[in-house]
Amino acid sequence: MENPKSQRFGNSTLFPIGHCVLLPSVTTNNPGQDGDDSPDHVAARIEQNPSQAVGDRISNQDFNAWYEDRQIEQNILDGKSYFNGPSPPKDPDRHTPSKLLQCHRKASYARQNAPREGTSPEGLFWIGSEFEEQIIVPYLQSIVPDELYVQNSLWIDTTISNDEVEVHLRGSTDPAIVTSDADPVYLTEIKTTTSLDHLTEPKEHHRAQLHAYLYALDKEYDYPITNGLLVYGSRKTLDIKVFHVTFDEVFWHRIIEWMTTQTEYEEVGELPPADPEREWECSYCSYKHRCGEADTPYSAIGHDGLLPLLDEYDRQNLVEYLEAHTDADAKLTPTLAHAHPDLVEEYGAFDWSCPRCDNTYAWECRGLGRRYDGPARLSELPR
Repeated sequence: MENPKSQRFGNSTLFPIGHCVLLPSVTTNNPGQDGDDSPDHVAARIEQNPSQAVGDRISNQDFNAWYEDRQIEQNILDGKSYFNGPSPPKDPDRHTPSKLLQCHRKASYARQNAPREGTSPEGLFWIGSEFEEQIIVPYLQSIVPDELYVQNSLWIDTTISNDEVEVHLRGSTDPAIVTSDADPVYLTEIKTTTSLDHLTEPKEHHRAQLHAYLYALDKEYDYPITNGLLVYGSRKTLDIKVFHVTFDEVFWHRIIEWMTTQTEYEEVGELPPADPEREWECSYCSYKHRCGEADTPYSAIGHDGLLPLLDEYDRQNLVEYLEAHTDADAKLTPTLAHAHPDLVEEYGAFDWSCPRCDNTYAWECRGLGRRYDGPARLSELPR
């Protein structure tokens, strides 16, 4: 008698647990593609139908690979090859101005290279960089007095002591107004946003970022550097909204306390609490599933590991995580292996496992990724 819980697929019977049927792989090519990419075959295909040959090559995956290679080449050309490849986890005492006064847990996930969920914000970064370099810098150059100049950025590296805790702050500013000797007199911090309509004051973590630069440069030079501008630009209209910022000792003390707390949590290996400035931030957080702020069965997960049965990892974020954790035997989950089978050969994949009987099943098994209720639910945790 056939198992009532089994499913038919052609002449095969699929069982949700205890049996595995490997379905034949199906390759779907675009019209005109036959899988032969040898130079002679490609040349013949171009000669036969050049427009189709070009169209066959254009895809999101191909474009992303081209853009990544282009960025690597540009970083080498600019003498910034350290931007190529994943960033190492930050030491507990090291802090970056752009990450101050954010949710402690979100900051910890980002600082320790937890896998980002959702899509990578590369487009937003690019727009922000272009807005600053192609619009704001020329604008500043047109309005500064003759005896002053605009410098793209200044590097800061300073140490701050708070009771028995010492923290280090490193980073680079946005455009600065400087003298002919490159001594800074005024700082700017440039941000882009979807809309300026409801922006009545600068965001706190942006104020904190500018305060970090002001503090470090004021400490380095023998004259006061206490003022700056926060400039917000609309990505839609290119309008700007400007806020003047003066260094505030009380606010700065709050920033020091934030850095101290973050350092103390990470020194003992403890996951900090989730404390966003606004509740709605959790909905847009790149770690909302891992943290426990999404409609999924996860809560306060540590920094390492891809979440079982979750497919909401952008390919670029996924590869960056795997590259950063090659020494930790990081692999694809079965769910992600099915979504990105071409990555399995390079990075490997964990097997399915059954928490009820401790059996494991090859990741290629189909039909095992459904979210069964109760003890029969399969797991993607490594055995």
